[in-house]
Amino acid sequence: MIKFRTPVAQYAFPFGIHHQSKILCIGSCFAEHIGKKLDYYKFPVQLNPFGIIYNPLSIAESLNFLLEKKQFVKTDLIRHNGLWHSFQHHSRFSGIDVTQTLERINTVIADASKHLLRANILTITLGTSYVYTLKKTGKIVANCHKIPASEFIRKRLRTEEIHHTLASLFKILESENPELNIILTVSPVRHIKDGLIENQRSKAMLLLACDQLVQDFNFVHYFPAYEIMMDDLRDYRFYEKDMIHPNNLAHDYIWQYFSDAFFVEKTVQLNSRIEKILQAIQHKAFQAESEKHQQFLKAQLERIRQMEQNAPFLDFTNEVQNLQSRIL
Repeated sequence: MIKFRTPVAQYAFPFGIHHQSKILCIGSCFAEHIGKKLDYYKFPVQLNPFGIIYNPLSIAESLNFLLEKKQFVKTDLIRHNGLWHSFQHHSRFSGIDVTQTLERINTVIADASKHLLRANILTITLGTSYVYTLKKTGKIVANCHKIPASEFIRKRLRTEEIHHTLASLFKILESENPELNIILTVSPVRHIKDGLIENQRSKAMLLLACDQLVQDFNFVHYFPAYEIMMDDLRDYRFYEKDMIHPNNLAHDYIWQYFSDAFFVEKTVQLNSRIEKILQAIQHKAFQAESEKHQQFLKAQLERIRQMEQNAPFLDFTNEVQNLQSRIL
């Protein structure tokens, strides 16, 4: 039979991920998709404590901030277009009130710092080799916050710079948390504003740096999200309308590869049971007050209670509250 795909061979990893693994995901928007999937299936995951970050130097700086338990102060922020911003954070942390903005930033850092030191798994998704340096300070920023491009210097990092920065960080992480496994990925999202040729060269720098880091550290591993998208799903039906971002079908496909790579059969079965409960809760009834639907809601509540007895490490607090609010 003629083959119409070039599937990426399944990688073998020397460890697994289960529902008691503590996970921290950081990096580009692709990290958001993997992190949200893990959160959906009730894995204890901390997702992007600085928001979406694309370049490896800013990702490394963010993780160093967590190790240092850094607390931001007013002088760490800038005010632009009526909002307070941090150059180390995504704009979702920006706010009108400086005190509230700092409180939100520092609360998340404090929580994520504890999580990182207890984590079993750290996933890092690198998005681009291009960085923007603020002329005024000479510092690389994680987000430009729509400040005029004339205030920044743009350049592409060399593989050696990426490798050196992340290798230095990984040595510290190994010392602080010897139980940690790091999963490196390169985002399959193309940065076409850089230009298609420039994007490919940018991704190449990231891929080469990842390869060197995997060779250097036995607790660092590479997950081929980029290759799955570029070589296996090389069809625009797997993209959003912008022809840049992978669509839900592509994310589900890559998630299945991730599941096959890291989850043992017991974890897969538990995911399936969680999925059935979550889908049932999302069911919209035509007659919410009917006796049949009320019995259905009570049955889902009982299913959750039984699951919590068998797997007390799962947190269904939100789902229980949702069901209780709908039961008359």
